[in-house]
Amino acid sequence: MQGRKTWTELETRIRSQLLRPELPPSSYDTAWVSMVPLRGSDHSPCFPQCVEWILRNQQDDGSWGINQFDSSINKDALLSTLACVLALKRWNVGRENIWRGLHFVGRNVSVAMDAQAAAPIGFNITFASMLSLATDMGLEFPIRQTDVHGILHLREMELKRQAADDSCGRKAYMAYITEGLGKTLDWDEVMKFQRKNGSLFSCPSTTAAALIHKYNDRALQFLKLLVSEFGSAVPAVYPSKLHCQLLMVDALEKMGISQNFVSEIKSILDMTFSLWLQKDEEIMMDIATCSMAFRLLRMNGYDVSSDGLSHVAEASTFWDSLQGHLNDTKSILELYKASKVSLSENDLILDSIGSWSGKLLKDKLCSSRVQKTLVFGEMEYAVKFPFYATLDRLEHKRNIECFDAWGSLILTTKCSCFRVNQEFLALAVEDFSFSQSVYQDELQHLDSWVKENKLDQLQFARQKLTYCYLSAAATIFPSELSDARISWAKNGVLTTVVDDFFDVGGSREELENLIALVEKWHEHHADNFYSEQVKIVFSAIYVTTNQLGAKASAAQGHDVTKHLAEIWLNLLRSMMMEAEWQRSQHVPTFEEYMTNAVISFALGPIVLPALYFVGQELLEHAVSDQEYDKLFRLMSTCGRLLNDIQGFEREGSEGKLNSVSLLVLHSGSSMSIEAAKKVIQKSIDRSRRDLLRLVLRKESVVPRPCKELFWKMCKILHLFYFQTDGFSSPKEMVGAVNAVISEPLKIQTGDSSLSISIR
Repeated sequence: MQGRKTWTELETRIRSQLLRPELPPSSYDTAWVSMVPLRGSDHSPCFPQCVEWILRNQQDDGSWGINQFDSSINKDALLSTLACVLALKRWNVGRENIWRGLHFVGRNVSVAMDAQAAAPIGFNITFASMLSLATDMGLEFPIRQTDVHGILHLREMELKRQAADDSCGRKAYMAYITEGLGKTLDWDEVMKFQRKNGSLFSCPSTTAAALIHKYNDRALQFLKLLVSEFGSAVPAVYPSKLHCQLLMVDALEKMGISQNFVSEIKSILDMTFSLWLQKDEEIMMDIATCSMAFRLLRMNGYDVSSDGLSHVAEASTFWDSLQGHLNDTKSILELYKASKVSLSENDLILDSIGSWSGKLLKDKLCSSRVQKTLVFGEMEYAVKFPFYATLDRLEHKRNIECFDAWGSLILTTKCSCFRVNQEFLALAVEDFSFSQSVYQDELQHLDSWVKENKLDQLQFARQKLTYCYLSAAATIFPSELSDARISWAKNGVLTTVVDDFFDVGGSREELENLIALVEKWHEHHADNFYSEQVKIVFSAIYVTTNQLGAKASAAQGHDVTKHLAEIWLNLLRSMMMEAEWQRSQHVPTFEEYMTNAVISFALGPIVLPALYFVGQELLEHAVSDQEYDKLFRLMSTCGRLLNDIQGFEREGSEGKLNSVSLLVLHSGSSMSIEAAKKVIQKSIDRSRRDLLRLVLRKESVVPRPCKELFWKMCKILHLFYFQTDGFSSPKEMVGAVNAVISEPLKIQTGDSSLSISIR
């Protein structure tokens, strides 16, 4: 009871954050806003409440800007502290505060010259310029002159490097760090970057610095709006509510708890879609936000065109942006991930983005200068495993375990970050740990079922229970969908047994006997079994299908057992056709082979019964609809062809034909094996895109949760046949089985105070 109460409380707090994200105050930006003078009076602040906030919010060590998530002395803290000192000196208040701030900077000035330390954008220019300004204002730092020269030297080197670049990206960058350039800038050029809301780059500090040097009514109105909304302290970016909300939606999906917040996520995505259609600046002007919005909207079924990313279709247009000039890894990664959610064969925009962003990421991964940070790990994972070759629960576990590292999501700002709350982590841990206990109980039940049905006594059959259950637990992961997982896993085991029976275990007479028994179904007689093997195989199919059928019928409100039996009969007949082809050495055409293969690949009994157990009404007319059939055929086409590419050599040695060998054979040997594999791979890619487009389409007779099972199986197949035949391998997927079902979470956290009970 206590655990459930905690769970409910966590959900309530997260729900509140989703709808009203809390933007942390930025000491740095507040300091710059506080330095804006009242128009017509250089001796009075326009925003005195910001000055008061600075006086009230100095840390015990004399700093400003050290946040509760990171108490280490860093360049952010130095920059924020120096900005606050300048603000107080500008208005000649807080002498004691100024003294303590100067001494904090003096004690920690070595951090400013640490090339390895993460730095806010433009730090070398801005910090040195602010240091010079402070000196001009008569402030004395307890800093050695050699250190001052070193800091100023870094600024000069950076300015020289920038002067050699005449790109639009460099001009945007120089406008973005106006605080560090002051009177050297052409302010008319800077104001060309002003947005519709009056801001420069939605950044309060940049806007304030520009306003100090050149009065602009729209810029002033932007700052007034900001202070009016947030009171005496402003955030680092505004507006950024949508960006934060999308980050949270992405985090919930990555950690496997988004199903608890369906209505809130829909509300956020509906608003995002509306802003997308309006080409709103809050989305379009930030590359990471734009890319993430596109990916989340498309994968949640919204009809968004890749035209919205046309402004970064080419690498050259990216480099001409602020993020491009900064070589912003997060933006590149988001673009790369967005490029992968392609729904058509010739999406030139996404193809182009995927090409250049993928190359950039690979170059970064190969660079010895890149630190092995969490962003590095995320890049490596995205490049190695496309989103269509991952298992949901494995992804969730990886993201939960690395939460503390990726949970601190730094925006493209000079001196602040937005952090996904630790409550996300606590709820995800509770959910995953509880699910694991459910999975372990289900696997024990399945193990008993195998023994009760004597399936372990069949010498010819591969024992693949854990793999079959993995594919269920890792994709149909919510703990309440137990019936769907059990159905999926049991039928996965049975189809493996039947496949082996037709391949190696059964004689022609036994196979014909098995088909005849399934044709008779309830009318079969116990004395009609040709052998003990047939009896075991048929009885397991018959009893299990009837049990699942009874449950499914109760859930659906109409009888579905007959449909489940028909699925099995179709599979056995298609397998028999392949056996006859091999026996008679018949060489089918490629089209004949594929027409039969989409059924004989044996996904029907696994996926189709499970559709009845995902909490949706699946009407009889939907099951007979063309859409249902197309979903099945596209999924099965992917699986059959993926298996054929990986199993070509093994099956060839066994004298079996598959799609690869048939293409070569029917070409009169004018097509090489490698060329045939490329043709097959194109067909896989096309079928996968067509399947995803069908799954995401809103106008549908098959309910979305049911359609998603076809996509989940497609992802499983891409992972199982990623580099080898993972299903046939005795060891390939063992690590995945253990990670999802038995190994407890190992949270990587830098916060020693974080205590999470992991059952």
